[in-house]
Amino acid sequence: MSQTPSPEGQRLLTDPVRYPQSAPPKVRTKRAFVLLLLTLVLPGSAQIVAGDRQLGRRALLVTFAVWLAVVAALVVAVTNRTLLVSVVTHQWWSLVLIIVLLVLAVSWAILFLNTLRIIRPPLLERSMRPVVAGSLVALMVVTSGSLAYGAYLLNVSRGTFGSIFQAGPAFDPVDGRYNFLLMGGDAGEDRTGRRPDSISVVSVDASTGATVTFSIPRNFQNAPFTEDSPLWQIYPDGYNCGDECIINSLYPLVAQEHADLYPDADDPGAEAMMDAAGGVLGLEVQAYILVDMEGFSQVIDAMGGITVDAGGWVPITAAEIPGTNPIRHYPPSGWIAPGVQTLDGYQALWYARSREFVTDYHRIARQQCVQQAMIAQLDPATVLTRFQDLASAGADIVETDIALDQLGSFVDLALKAKNHETRRLTIGPPDFGTAADNFVTYPVFEEIHARVQETLAEAAGTEPAAGSPDTLGPGAPAMASVFQPVTPARVPAQVTEPEITEEYLQQLATIGDDATLSTLLDNNGECSPA
Repeated sequence: MSQTPSPEGQRLLTDPVRYPQSAPPKVRTKRAFVLLLLTLVLPGSAQIVAGDRQLGRRALLVTFAVWLAVVAALVVAVTNRTLLVSVVTHQWWSLVLIIVLLVLAVSWAILFLNTLRIIRPPLLERSMRPVVAGSLVALMVVTSGSLAYGAYLLNVSRGTFGSIFQAGPAFDPVDGRYNFLLMGGDAGEDRTGRRPDSISVVSVDASTGATVTFSIPRNFQNAPFTEDSPLWQIYPDGYNCGDECIINSLYPLVAQEHADLYPDADDPGAEAMMDAAGGVLGLEVQAYILVDMEGFSQVIDAMGGITVDAGGWVPITAAEIPGTNPIRHYPPSGWIAPGVQTLDGYQALWYARSREFVTDYHRIARQQCVQQAMIAQLDPATVLTRFQDLASAGADIVETDIALDQLGSFVDLALKAKNHETRRLTIGPPDFGTAADNFVTYPVFEEIHARVQETLAEAAGTEPAAGSPDTLGPGAPAMASVFQPVTPARVPAQVTEPEITEEYLQQLATIGDDATLSTLLDNNGECSPA
């Protein structure tokens, strides 16, 4: 004998949220999308109102816990960003984060599938079933897919950081600054060992991130060493054996003949270059970063190229004429034109490397420009969309002795540095004499050290006012090039004349008119990031 449901039971049976079979078709459709929306914005709430309440309560607890963790992370990002970055880059904590993200991705996907069961697709109109199913799939891709992709990126970065950075203790700033040696190295078949043709010391204020780049020409001679350097035993009067002792030859020399002087070093040549650069500048250089120039183009390609405002024509002269002394090249195999150019990896490599028909100082200026363009254009969107390519390229070409545990603080410092214009000083022309003065052959270290300290002092203060060199105070004309930021573009002069074409330049190179080419290409160091 059946019992008549109580009024309360009758109300429940007609509740369209829990009992959609009693609702009209439009209400069922609306109910389906509302449940999907609830699972999107408040995972577990759909189960509370229309399904397994116990599952819903557990899911809501996890949801609220995740929200609290996100709020805590935002607070830490504002108050102690270094700690947050350190957690993300730490080998073990990053593994925990990867596992958490994957668990959340799977759990959210399960909740969406459970929501689909609650919706009961057979009760929907036939035309609405694929719409609801498609919406469900799209939401799962956005939610669970994003979490899974985040875990993937974190795992890629974890592997990259582990392969590049070293295990070891962190180091403290010296006089409030971190000083890094940045080298671009070549190890071609025609070379004995690796020679760092691009040599810079990047000095970063530990508090503000204000950065100064000191560029040292590859042919710099007489680099001194302090008494605490192992090389003091061999070169107490500096690296002064003449033309054979240009600074970039020190790397292979120590790596091959004096590695025993640095018994605990993974790369004795790099340690020797740190000592030499520190002696030249009068600074303590604490770490090195070595980028293989042959792989440099991979990073540029991974970025999608870089855009620069090139000051003048730059030749691509890859093939050398065998048996010539000094080494000469065949006529250029290509040219990079003046004006705003988007360079791929190969072009950017030669734009930074080329010195045919001009001096090393032109090349140094272009290298500084390329570095600034990479920093300026490596935005978050580029990192996210090309992260795997960037990470893979970085792991293949970058070598450093920076400790992995210190990576967090340096990433934070790099973010601060983007708020400042990078100052630069070249230890040679145009900041010290001219190419004819042979300053890099017979350097005056007292002058170098004084200018280095002046530059650092200026960088530590307020940004210089824009305007004429007079705003820099006494001695401004001589110091103007020191404080010139990388970003302002200079207007090319001769290269914009109609008769200066690639065909004309190629003809001059073919007949060997180096003098005319040197004049026409003299402005190819006038570059700025575009």
